[in-house]
Amino acid sequence: MTYLPKPKLHHPDLPKNELGLTRRDYEGTISTLCAGCGHDSISAAIIHACYNLSLPPHRIAKLSGIGCSSKTPTYFLGAAHGFNSVHGRMPSVLTGAHLANRDLIYLGVSGDGDSASIGLGQFAHALRRGVNMTYIVENNGVYGLTKGQFSATADRGAVNKRGTANGDNAIDLVGLALQLGATFVARSFSGDKAQLVPLIEAALTHPGPAFIDCLSPCVTFNNHAGSTKSFDYVRAHNEVVNFLDVISGREPITHEQEPGTVKLVEQHDGTVLRLRKLETDYDPTDRAAAIDYLARHQQAGEIVTGLLYVDADPQELHAHLGTARTPLNRLDDAALVPGAAALGRINASLR
Repeated sequence: MTYLPKPKLHHPDLPKNELGLTRRDYEGTISTLCAGCGHDSISAAIIHACYNLSLPPHRIAKLSGIGCSSKTPTYFLGAAHGFNSVHGRMPSVLTGAHLANRDLIYLGVSGDGDSASIGLGQFAHALRRGVNMTYIVENNGVYGLTKGQFSATADRGAVNKRGTANGDNAIDLVGLALQLGATFVARSFSGDKAQLVPLIEAALTHPGPAFIDCLSPCVTFNNHAGSTKSFDYVRAHNEVVNFLDVISGREPITHEQEPGTVKLVEQHDGTVLRLRKLETDYDPTDRAAAIDYLARHQQAGEIVTGLLYVDADPQELHAHLGTARTPLNRLDDAALVPGAAALGRINASLR
């Protein structure tokens, strides 16, 4: 399938931010995700947040892994630095990039399959080390690129479209982030632009590991083993001349919600999310209280959204390690190779 590029020309009177840039300057290529995918709404929120903050796109480094979510950096911040890593390994690549050049703003985009399964260890260590980054998980509870198997964040007892129930306990990435020491922890919904945009703005300006778990409904169907209508079955019994996936379009799911309320949001497949937005007097500076609050409402079947925890005085990885203020890519040979005497002093300090 061929996609026409976005037109380079735009209306001369589009609003501009402090840098003289329009929102178009923060966009990427045209999305190839399913029509109505919640991930596209998250991309739009990232564009909106960066535009509002007047961030220079070339000062942002966006990194991702593998999956539908990890395709999305192509669709925003086309003028930013970008690196698409292998499955589950985005956090370590981001950590290395940040240690080499601390002057960039680091944005990691991942999915529930990418971060809660193969990349769970990477997720944990990046947060516990205090890497200064914004880490967004676009969470839909399924492996969208491989036709909707349950991911590790799918709730136990959830039923897929073929009627099979998930028998495994879910991994709560928000709960893990709180326990691992993230200094900014939030959850949101891709359809709640009014909540999501300011959360991303706050995360991008937070000097420490900022984590946002963003629920993002998958609009595609399950292509399951054993079905005579599955693509694998048809390909096995037909002379294949090409591979085409046809997915019907959906309208994006949006909603508005007052603080302190619970709202039921029906998804495209008929399932319902029970979203609770934090009260206006909620205290986000108490880590233990945040864990307790999250657990209590999880038992009630509610998904809490909003800023769950923030450390007012965060410490990030460079402070822990005592690294040089100058990015490594700007150090000269004398600083990078200090000589045998300096190495001897380091070795002696470790004895």
